Amino acid sequence: MDTIVAIATAPGIGGIGIVRMSGKDCFSILENIFVPKHKENIEQIKGYTMKYGQIISKETGTVIDEVLVSYFKEPKSYTTENMCEINSHGGMIVLQKILEECLKNGAVLAEPGEFTKRAFLNGRIDLSQAESVIDIIHAKSEKELHANMRQLEGYLSKEIRQIRKELMDIMVDIEASIDYPEYDVEEVTNAKAMQTLEHCKEKLQLLEKSFENGKVVKEGIKTVIVGRPNAGKSSLLNAILKEDRAIVTDIEGTTRDSIEETVTVKGIPLHIIDTAGIRKAKDQVEKIGIEKSKKLAKEADLLIAIFDSTKELTEEDLEILHLIQDKTAIILLNKSDLENNVLKQNPAIIHSGKTVIEIAALQRQGIEELYNEIERLFHLNEIAPQEETMITNIRHKTLIQKAEENIQKAIETIIMQMPIDIIAIAIKNALENLGEIIGENVSENIIKEIFSKFCLGK
Repeated sequence: MDTIVAIATAPGIGGIGIVRMSGKDCFSILENIFVPKHKENIEQIKGYTMKYGQIISKETGTVIDEVLVSYFKEPKSYTTENMCEINSHGGMIVLQKILEECLKNGAVLAEPGEFTKRAFLNGRIDLSQAESVIDIIHAKSEKELHANMRQLEGYLSKEIRQIRKELMDIMVDIEASIDYPEYDVEEVTNAKAMQTLEHCKEKLQLLEKSFENGKVVKEGIKTVIVGRPNAGKSSLLNAILKEDRAIVTDIEGTTRDSIEETVTVKGIPLHIIDTAGIRKAKDQVEKIGIEKSKKLAKEADLLIAIFDSTKELTEEDLEILHLIQDKTAIILLNKSDLENNVLKQNPAIIHSGKTVIEIAALQRQGIEELYNEIERLFHLNEIAPQEETMITNIRHKTLIQKAEENIQKAIETIIMQMPIDIIAIAIKNALENLGEIIGENVSENIIKEIFSKFCLGK
């Protein structure tokens, strides 16, 4: 394979920038462009060490930058190949110049994710671990980071491999009964297979169920704030964000389009959308905004319905109560710091079936109670990704479901007393499903698609 090179740090100005190189010619290319303070033969340089020196242009001999070079010798490197990382000053010009020198001396530009792809192809990590790398980079909360770190450390792989081993043991027994029918072990094999298949199915069901929490950890909670104009939606958004993100005025209909922001609540991303106030629209622009509000409300994981506690319920308020009826929702009675709190005892509010919290959005009072209720509704205190194996990847969930279906087919064929080689077909299909998760039998197209999501230099 070619020796690949790429800038590993994000574009922009920073204290440090890194150019990463990997492949059989890595050190010979480096020798052409790097002049260390104290020169040594590559055989004398130990892996996991750094050397100080200068990167020079081979053509002109001019110094490009002072650098520190990290050496990683095969097979003890990220890719299992010879690798180096050139740590230079940050800034695109100097990084680009170092990259160009590497390319001029024989390296080729790496594709997105090619370093991690080589780690996978060279057997250092499996496919599920490789996928966790990009998820770690994109992690939006501490809990998501913990879940992805456990996957990188191989906890999911270990469970999948154990289930595959149990299924393989069944296949060994089946093959033996097919090859040696004279011993009449088929009945014993079926009984043992049934027990093992049920056990494997239970394990897979637990993994599949973990996706409910995994989805919340990875994607967060899509939260839509609904209410009529001047109920305090924008004030609530500002209180949650602890900044004046949305314009707050006494003029009704100030918010005409949705405003989206993300905050972390109890370790989980909360994607908050402040919508246009729901009422009878006064013009076409406001009408579009209100229709968008209703559409977003239908798609939300959580609705926060906010009402002005100093005013009686209007027709628009009743429409909002109807909107949240069959949704996971919280009712907020705003302006609780003012006198004449008329909504607290309103029958429509009391019998809504939703938790009611009194707040004062402008004074940022009651926000912690709101967070506590979100934690209760979504069982956030039960999500412990640092202690359990959690599925966060839809590809893994889909393959686990397929494996479950094939195991169930195998169980049904045993119950129906079908020939043992028919049972084997369903088990083989389940083995293939699980093999795709860790990359033991997966198409080149899927591998290409997975690594295309990576950034350059990773």
